[in-house]
Amino acid sequence: MEINELSYKVRGAIFTVHNELGPGLLESVYEAALVFELISLGLQVRSQVGVPVQYKDIQLELGFRMDILVEDMLIIEVKSIEALHNVHKKQLLTYLKLSGMKLGILVNFNVAKLEEKESLVRIIN
Repeated sequence: MEINELSYKVRGAIFTVHNELGPGLLESVYEAALVFELISLGLQVRSQVGVPVQYKDIQLELGFRMDILVEDMLIIEVKSIEALHNVHKKQLLTYLKLSGMKLGILVNFNVAKLEEKESLVRIIN
């Protein structure tokens, strides 16, 4: 599957979850619901995937985790907070760089309406 097609399907699943649950729940609830939606679309999905950190000649086991990995191509970082900040975008960009992935989606479900660039952000490595 091509990355843009995958991104389109993922964004559709995100909107489905938000429309069904609305704002105000814990990140873990949105993550579980989104994993369910993505699997129901026939996508390969893993949650809480370790992010490797290579420093010089050693691999550091630090417990960094990407929320959702779809088709081993796209990282989804789920938030349920007042507002997204640059640090959240940088976190996802770092995960992309460390994992060698090209595309990530940062989503904040704690909003009345999902909007591109405000609560639903595509990050390209």
